[in-house]
Amino acid sequence: MVRYYNDKKGRIGISIRTIVALLIISKFRMLSDRKVISQVKENRYIQYFCNVPDEKLAVFMQPSTLSKFRKRFGVEGMEAIDSVVFNFFRIAGIIKNDSMLIDSSVLPNNIIYPTDIRLVFNAFKKMKQIAKRCETPVWWDDQEIKQMWREYNLNRKDTENAAIFFEFIMILSDALRQFEKFVQTLKTSDKEKEKAQRLLNLLILLQDQNEQKLAGKKHIPDRIVSLDEPEARPIKKGKKHPNCEFGSTLQFSFNRQGIMITMENFIGKLMTQLYGQRQLNYLKKT
Repeated sequence: MVRYYNDKKGRIGISIRTIVALLIISKFRMLSDRKVISQVKENRYIQYFCNVPDEKLAVFMQPSTLSKFRKRFGVEGMEAIDSVVFNFFRIAGIIKNDSMLIDSSVLPNNIIYPTDIRLVFNAFKKMKQIAKRCETPVWWDDQEIKQMWREYNLNRKDTENAAIFFEFIMILSDALRQFEKFVQTLKTSDKEKEKAQRLLNLLILLQDQNEQKLAGKKHIPDRIVSLDEPEARPIKKGKKHPNCEFGSTLQFSFNRQGIMITMENFIGKLMTQLYGQRQLNYLKKT
């Protein structure tokens, strides 16, 4: 790695040892990037562990540096660092594999209460954003969609909303087929292609959900409640109002000494599996 750096150009960087030490402290104490930097400035023992000199203590690092470090190393790089750290913990006897505690928590999501028609309307907005970035005109009647959305908002308690919902998903079905062809022939950056493909997968899930709703199914497993945060789920609360909130369920594994060993988002993994299966079902229908 030394050959990629110049001793005479650029600012003096922060040692990898210091950054890895900060990541260890953040995991050990379950601190955010901002909190762990604050702890270093206040705790002499952490300063010594992270090898931060007194003369640079006040401005030794910005919290965003840790985020940039994680992005540069990627998921595989961070997993490699975690593997080495936890291996030393096991050798030192700090972590015992035969004793583990499991705990679950919820990350709340600040989303608008979902309705079937709102989700379909947002689907058109998402496709329109990608089309605009690629300088491509939309392949549906945008004025018709806006008019139907106004009609729905003016008559939310009207029994005709079922008919509006049916019209929405019929237009979405045709738009999705065109969007799939658009994604396949998209000539842009790899990052933009990846975003478009993720949206296509998500909208196929949504369309499958809409078809189940039209068929009269009331309880749809892993139902999408937000296109911005697809991993959010309605979680029942103990109080009557509101009777549910929206969040992502996380599971943490700790050893008996209180050190977090793993963190897993089960909904996220399940959604990834469903993407492929439901996309296959959609393609078979079309």
